[in-house]
Amino acid sequence: MPDQTPSPETRTRARAVLDALLPGVRDRAVDALGPVEGEGLVARLEHHHLDLLGPLEGLYVTDDVTLAALAGRLVGRVIEAAIDRPVALRALDRRREVDPGWFQRARMVGYVAYADRFAGDLSGVRQRLDYLAELGVTYLHLMPLLAPREGDNDGGYAVVDYDAVDPRLGTMADLEQLAADLHDRGMSLCVDLVLNHTAAEHPWALSAAAGDPAYRSFYRIFPDRTEPDRYERTLPEVFPDTAPGSFTHVEGVGWVWTTFNSFQWDLDWSNVEVFAAMLDTVLALADHGVDVLRLDAAPFLWKRAGTDCQNRPEVHLILRALRALVGVAAPGVAFKAEAIVAPQQLVQYLGAHERFHPECDLAYNNQLMVLLWSSLATRDTTLARVALGRMRSAPTSTAWVTYLRCHDDIGWAVSDEDAWASGLDPAAHRAFLSDFYAGVHPGSFARGAVFQANPRTGDRRISGSAASLCGLEAALAAGDTVQTDAAVARLLMMYSVVYSYSGIPLLYMGDELALRNDPRWADDPAHAGDNRWLHRPPMDWATADRRTDVGTVEGTVFTGLAEMARVRAGQLALRAGDRAELLDTGDDRVLGYVRRHPRGPRLVALAAFSDDAVAVPRHRCLPGFVGDAHAVLASPGVRIDDHDVHLPAWGYAWVVETSDGLTRR
Repeated sequence: MPDQTPSPETRTRARAVLDALLPGVRDRAVDALGPVEGEGLVARLEHHHLDLLGPLEGLYVTDDVTLAALAGRLVGRVIEAAIDRPVALRALDRRREVDPGWFQRARMVGYVAYADRFAGDLSGVRQRLDYLAELGVTYLHLMPLLAPREGDNDGGYAVVDYDAVDPRLGTMADLEQLAADLHDRGMSLCVDLVLNHTAAEHPWALSAAAGDPAYRSFYRIFPDRTEPDRYERTLPEVFPDTAPGSFTHVEGVGWVWTTFNSFQWDLDWSNVEVFAAMLDTVLALADHGVDVLRLDAAPFLWKRAGTDCQNRPEVHLILRALRALVGVAAPGVAFKAEAIVAPQQLVQYLGAHERFHPECDLAYNNQLMVLLWSSLATRDTTLARVALGRMRSAPTSTAWVTYLRCHDDIGWAVSDEDAWASGLDPAAHRAFLSDFYAGVHPGSFARGAVFQANPRTGDRRISGSAASLCGLEAALAAGDTVQTDAAVARLLMMYSVVYSYSGIPLLYMGDELALRNDPRWADDPAHAGDNRWLHRPPMDWATADRRTDVGTVEGTVFTGLAEMARVRAGQLALRAGDRAELLDTGDDRVLGYVRRHPRGPRLVALAAFSDDAVAVPRHRCLPGFVGDAHAVLASPGVRIDDHDVHLPAWGYAWVVETSDGLTRR
């Protein structure tokens, strides 16, 4: 990717624009916010000005648009949002300015849920916060809750109103109250913001369809197939089964760019009015109390013929400019990139270019998720060690988000280079994983379903809950208690990596109770064509009542995950932001890595992807340990002696060189 470092000329122009803006900004901010808050805003603008003005110049300055005029307009919006920001949120901003790594703390444990499937509505979610606290959750990500179109809406990602909550879930006032309740408990709130597209029924799209030229320019609309055909020569299909192609003909409108579904119209981010309108949306959500914005479909924002129209350099300029503006108005708000892209491209969303430029604070470590499932199927961690070892480090001011499952399908994002380096044929391995997790490979314990098979590319993705993919559904159906125990052990072992590898762990709703696939997922006609609803079951609160009974599957898993969160919170080495150092354990069935912090003991994490017990030599898995090796967290049956660390089948351990392993948070 080209170096985004501003040239000396850009720096000079940006400074001149800033100097022209500052007197007016200072007067307005100090008058409305007082000298302390007002000067703080001015200082933030000075701090972020180059990350704002450089990208704006590269994206939007033309003969008709000057940098000074554009900057003045956008900064004016930022000042008004800062003035409108509630006092309680300003206080939270101050805390986070003092502690900019607030989201990296070891106590951060996330939980992801659909509000309606978890608790009915936002008021119901507020009533379940004690439950989340039992799990050690400090970060709640509610899946899309802004008002969607009626009928098929891509699981809520076809938004008709960015300024309203889905009326079935509540109101913006309910969202604000939930955010306040979370903040009172030391928890943060993450919501989804769809950047790439709106629903076809959004007021902007309706105005475009009615012929309003201002709003027609919000979208990419073509009079005939000439340009769509040119673009589609290099465009991959996102949903080849249900929404083939990337353009939809709309009667009386033209050919509309629709990357995902015919009812989701792609916004044209080359139009500065789109940038300004979405900035208003971001600032409004921040002022409603949202702590983290998950920027959905971020890689798709910029289109260029002859490319796959993903991860263009302009995407990073857009995110950088948005980050700078929000950093002025609401410095306590973080961005999370929803960027499921190749590993070498992923770290760029965290600002890792030739030189660091702030973009998103968080990004999903999709690679880790895929490699965990690959290791589980093969009982071999070679590919995981090769691929993870090649990943670029995240900038230290940012963090990965680690996870085992999410609301989406699993795409086998294994690069050809990593597969060949591990002794695997890439296409054959991806096919094996699809067969294994669809439950058709001989000896497979998994019960999943193929999603969006593409006969042209051979791509097949997988739907299924974590517990069902780990073998629990099949074991319970067979009444096999041995395999039931094995499936539970697999699930907890996999989550032990999620909770200890570098990043903020996210727990997907129901995994804490080992909820299996929903057998009634297709009963709702709106869901019948999308088998991802297989792993989106409603929360089973009757099942949740068994979480304290350790003699049940639910009790074993819930207790195990709550203990992981408790122990994690006491280990400085498990703060997000630092790279995990992979170990050569001498056994391809065992994944091992070291986590370090300068003010606490180092921690070694071990996970056995094995049907049998494994003994790992101490000198390989605990290199340099001279004191007592103490397991601060371990599955039953783990034992450490003078020569080996003994792990049971599907076992795990977190080991520190200390007498008790406890440090301050």
